[in-house]
Amino acid sequence: MMLDEIGKRLLSEVADLHEIPEGAYNIRSNSEAAGRRSTENIEITPKTDVSGIEVRIKPGTKRESVHIPVVLTKTGLREVVYNDFYIGEDADVVIVAGCGIDNCGPEDSEHDGIHRFFVGRGARVKYVEKHYGSGSGKGKRILNPGTEVYQEENSTVEMEMVQIKGVDDTVRTTTAKLAAGAKLTVRERLMTHGSQRAVSTYVVTLDGADSVADVVSRSVARDDSYQKFEAKIVGNAECRGHTECDSIIMDRGRILAVPGLEANDTGAALVHEAAIGKIAGDQIVKLMTLGLDESEAEEQIINGFLR
Repeated sequence: MMLDEIGKRLLSEVADLHEIPEGAYNIRSNSEAAGRRSTENIEITPKTDVSGIEVRIKPGTKRESVHIPVVLTKTGLREVVYNDFYIGEDADVVIVAGCGIDNCGPEDSEHDGIHRFFVGRGARVKYVEKHYGSGSGKGKRILNPGTEVYQEENSTVEMEMVQIKGVDDTVRTTTAKLAAGAKLTVRERLMTHGSQRAVSTYVVTLDGADSVADVVSRSVARDDSYQKFEAKIVGNAECRGHTECDSIIMDRGRILAVPGLEANDTGAALVHEAAIGKIAGDQIVKLMTLGLDESEAEEQIINGFLR
C-alpha cells in the first residue's frame, strides 16, 4: 500500500487495518488508489464516468470480506466518490468502509462518499462504516456519507455506523427499500465535541410483507456541539419497524430528535422511542466510590454507553 505513516494510522482507526487485508480491498488515499485487489468471487473495478468503484459479489459467496477505506492527509482536498455494490443471491459477506481525515492546514478537507447497495435474494451483508478526524490545523474535517440500500426478498443487511472523534461537520443520509421478508438493522454510535455538528437522516420504506427494520442511534453531545437525528419508517405492507434515539447531553450541547412513522397498511406495526438526558449523578457517585475521580467516572459511563 502506498501510504505514509499518517495514512497508516488513519487506516487503523477507520478499518482496524495494520497491514494488507485478506480478501478483496480498495484503499483510497488523497483521491488516488493506494491499493486494490479482487478475488475469485469479488470483483472490484473503477468507474469510468465518475470517481468511484463497482464491487460485484458472486451469488453464493460465503465468509469473504471487502475493505474499501479512504484516508485524506492533505489540507484543502475535497472529493466526491460514487461506489456501487452488487451482492449476489445467497451471498454472506462483510463490507468494511470508513474515512479518516488528518488536517493540519488552514483549509477545509472534505470527503463525500455515495454508496449504493443492491442486495440479492436471500443474501446477508454486514456493513461497517467508521469516521475519524485528527490534525492540528484550523481547516475543518468534513464527511458527508450518502447510503442507498435496495433489498430483495429475504435478504438481511446489518449496518454499523460509528463516528466518535474529530469530525467537525457531517451530514449522513441513509435511505432503504425492503422487499418481502427482508430485514434491516442499523446501529449508529456518535459523539460530538467542541463546536462540531452532526446530522443523521434515515428513511426506510418497508414495501414487502414481513419486512423488518430496526434503526437505533446512541449519541453523546459535549461542549457546544449540535446533533440532529431524524428517522422515518414507511410501512406499505404488513411489516414491523422500530426507531430509537438514546442520547446523553453534556455542557452546552444541543440535540434534536425528529421521529417519523408513516403507516399505509393496516398490518404495519411501527414504533419510535426517544430519550435525551444528562448522566445520572448516582452513576457518577457509584464509580467515584470505586476510586475514580468525577472526570474518569464520566468517561467510563460514556464509553459503556457508546459500546
